[in-house]
Order: sequence, then structure tokens, then C-alpha cells
Amino acid sequence: MLILDDDFDIVTVIKLGLQKHRSFDVYAFTDPALALEHFKVNASKYRLVISDIRMPQMNGFEFIKKVKEIKPEVKVFFMTAFEINDIEFRRVLPSMRIDEFIQKPVSLEKLTTLVRNHTTINRKRQGINTCKDTRFF
Repeated sequence: MLILDDDFDIVTVIKLGLQKHRSFDVYAFTDPALALEHFKVNASKYRLVISDIRMPQMNGFEFIKKVKEIKPEVKVFFMTAFEINDIEFRRVLPSMRIDEFIQKPVSLEKLTTLVRNHTTINRKRQGINTCKDTRFF
């Protein structure tokens, strides 16, 4: 999975936490341009992208729009510490097919559960059996 947040501490904690709890392969970025370049080259290995919304250089909506142009089926979780206008978010949400909206701060337990639930649903739809030791990404 790819994680993008302009806060180094957040991506570090999430990366280490998800790797520890579920043995996920996690690639963490603080720069949207670098994350996008990496995604372009490695899109086939990603089933999930977790992105902050408010970042300098490129916001999360712009980043995810470009990611979806490369791989439309990738699952997307948005994270933000800011309030978001529900009407605006609902207007944008259907067109971008966002799977989860996460309000920061988020516990690693909750995030791990969300990731596990979405990857399990995806694997069941594909007819793939899941087990605790399987790496999804």
C-alpha cells in the first residue's frame, strides 16, 4: 500500500504500525510528486492508497485523480485533520470513488481494521482465500 502525508511523523507511525500489526508492505511518502512518480512505475503492486487531503504542492484530490487515471480500480482512503464541508465532499466523493474517509487523529487499531476489511472484501470478490499470514500488497 502507498501512504502519502506531508507530515513525516504521521507516515512513519502509520507505516511501522501497519507493518507490525498485519505484515503489510507499506511505502510511505511525504512528497506528492515523488509518490506519484513511484506509483506510475509500480502501480501493479498497489491495491490501496491512503492520502492526506491538505498538502502543499498538490492536494489529495489532485493526487488521487492522477492515481485513478493510472489505475482506476485502486482503493483510496482519505485522511484529514481538518473539517471538511460535507456537501463539497459528497459532490467530489462519487466521482473519485473514495472507499474511506478518515478523520485524524486515527488509532492504528482502527486504521488496521479498515485496511483489513477492505482488503478482505476485495480478496473474497476475487475468490482468494485470506489468512493472517498472507501479504496483501
